[in-house]
Amino acid sequence: MLDVLVIGAGPAGSALATHLARAGLSVMVADRASFPRDKACSEYLSPEAVRRLDHLGIVGDLEKAGAQPLQGTTVVAPRGSRLTGLFARAGGQPFRPTGLSVARRVLDARLVEAARQAGARLDERLSAEELLYDGGAVAGALLRDSTGNRRPLHARITVGADGLRSIVARRLGRRYHRIPRRLAFVAHLTGVDGLEGVAELHVGDQGYAGLNRIGPDLANVALVVPFRRAAEARGRPHRFFFRRLAEFPGIAGRVDPRGLTDEILVTGPFAAWSGRVVADGALLVGDAADFFDPFTGEGIHSALLGAELAAKWILGALLAPGIPKAASLAGYVADRRRAFAGKWAVERLIGYAMWFPGLFDRAVARLGRRAGMADTLIGVTGDFVPARAVLNPLFLTRALL
Repeated sequence: MLDVLVIGAGPAGSALATHLARAGLSVMVADRASFPRDKACSEYLSPEAVRRLDHLGIVGDLEKAGAQPLQGTTVVAPRGSRLTGLFARAGGQPFRPTGLSVARRVLDARLVEAARQAGARLDERLSAEELLYDGGAVAGALLRDSTGNRRPLHARITVGADGLRSIVARRLGRRYHRIPRRLAFVAHLTGVDGLEGVAELHVGDQGYAGLNRIGPDLANVALVVPFRRAAEARGRPHRFFFRRLAEFPGIAGRVDPRGLTDEILVTGPFAAWSGRVVADGALLVGDAADFFDPFTGEGIHSALLGAELAAKWILGALLAPGIPKAASLAGYVADRRRAFAGKWAVERLIGYAMWFPGLFDRAVARLGRRAGMADTLIGVTGDFVPARAVLNPLFLTRALL
């Protein structure tokens, strides 16, 4: 029997496997994809995400592979107001003054390799169909390979790191999808001008779009729209994607369909939350546990930090023989709450504010004009400035009045 079976080899699953394998546990990671592979994502890493990757020892490799330095973010509101926040001016204690922009095809492949080098086993093109049980506790999973063959694999702890549509999360309990329900369309394009070291977020009355340079002449372009509007893309995602992008004044004319380098990927709906994050013999990490909205661009940091927190509690739980009880993993839930509660509040504040374009535009205009406020906000969304720096009456009043 394995010590740990991890379902999903994205950033959360691969990082967790690396930490556990380095600690001497027997770890296997199963993923339905084969690597390298593309993934719908903003491909945005704040300085704190870079710190987590440095713990794994892969930052130098990412930079050699073409990862681009990221200085901060510009936000353009529906009525044209804008702010630019830079990590270097935000205060706090960032790992370094810049983040990174890197294609998930590069990032995930290097994370997978780090897990293998640490001693974890990775099986690609292998999907989880069902969980296995022993006396009511999760004891592994039934896995199916690309040819349809099935085999059971037993483990003392089974980790769901399989993303927004997590099989493990659905088997452990109810999976909730709350408002705002949005879908993202993501593509890579060449020839996008004006990207000078900062990511851009353009907010409209019907969603938002992001631009992020991930190579010398390659940009990540993402369109996020309400779930109901995404139905318009059925059967014609290419046309929908470029027509909706042209509705943003700050993007119109900058994104040429002829620069599309590969297919348009779709992900969502967002605002997903799992009713049970731990159970006897099981635990959820990354998007399988929860995900609100990609506007702040910090899903990868949350996945990497969540993996560190999970590793600590898994290592402690496996000191006792047998399959660990949920009670021995409960500290992981408390640690997640302490680590993410402030950021969750900020994400929701921003996400719900976008429903009121006039109010959102007013706030962006004031944050952009008042010295240091935009930088503070970007530092909070980048996880190295405490959330209380914006979640206080003084900051909120100055942002609106």
